[in-house]
Amino acid sequence: MSNQITPTVNASGAALNSAAGLGKDGAQRDGFNWGTATAMILFHIGALAALFFFTWKAFLVAAFLWWVSGSLGIGMAYHRLLTHRGYKTPKWVEYFLTWCATLALEGGPIFWVATHRIHHQYSDVDGDPHSPIDGKWWSHMGWILTGRSMHHDTTTLARYVPDLTKDKFHVWMTKYHWTSNVIVGLILFAIGGLPWLMWGVFARVVVGLHATWAVNSITHMWGSRRFATKDLSTNNWLVALFTFGEGWHNNHHAHPVSARHGMTWYEFDLNWYGIWLLKKLGLARHVYKVTMDNLPPKPALVSDLKRAELAVSPAAGND
Repeated sequence: MSNQITPTVNASGAALNSAAGLGKDGAQRDGFNWGTATAMILFHIGALAALFFFTWKAFLVAAFLWWVSGSLGIGMAYHRLLTHRGYKTPKWVEYFLTWCATLALEGGPIFWVATHRIHHQYSDVDGDPHSPIDGKWWSHMGWILTGRSMHHDTTTLARYVPDLTKDKFHVWMTKYHWTSNVIVGLILFAIGGLPWLMWGVFARVVVGLHATWAVNSITHMWGSRRFATKDLSTNNWLVALFTFGEGWHNNHHAHPVSARHGMTWYEFDLNWYGIWLLKKLGLARHVYKVTMDNLPPKPALVSDLKRAELAVSPAAGND
């Protein structure tokens, strides 16, 4: 049984690529997203300027908000909860975690989740929004600045996120995802002045963006491979460190629905511990997890993809 979430349409892969505009021709690489590019330039300038406003308090505030946006938000909410439904929470918890994710400035939930579901359906083949087979720069940041990337039309997005487009909160947050940083920015400025604002918003957002983009680029180029997946995904401990556990990407592509990406004790996965804590508090249920202990006796441990065949294992624990 496939663990991937697929769009709710019946069509062949080629037809779906054409209809959704997901192929290379449909990416419109010669186009340039001036709005996104302007925002990225301004935030990078702000991040550099933050170096001249350094204080330890501002740095610690930024570190805390980085965890809130990157771990509670992107890892636990956008990725493992909304995209793959690896666990369930009460709606108020889901909405709070989603709000945390908007602080990362990676778009609203509908855009983010749709793009990631598309990535899983077309991983490292024609139609993948951000694969290094189309270039290292493209997979890291180019796909955001040029082409449709997260800016697919509403009809395309709706096919991949029917669960979210029916939810008024997620629709509203997708439209006004930027408001969270405005609110937090005003609070930070009121409390700590420019140092808190520059570090708590600009520097923190830029570091978080590049950390997430590294999952799209670096973990599809460099790292180790435990499972013989049909894509180029790898496990990269450094990316995992900066993304609170999202860098165990080969594990994730082999078992997309698993709420736990770090499958052994030495694969540190802070996002999983956050989900585990929610479960202990009675705020998470139906937690789907895969560990090396509940895999078959001879899991698909591979070192050379060219000599490996796809190994599919449905074994998992569902708490």
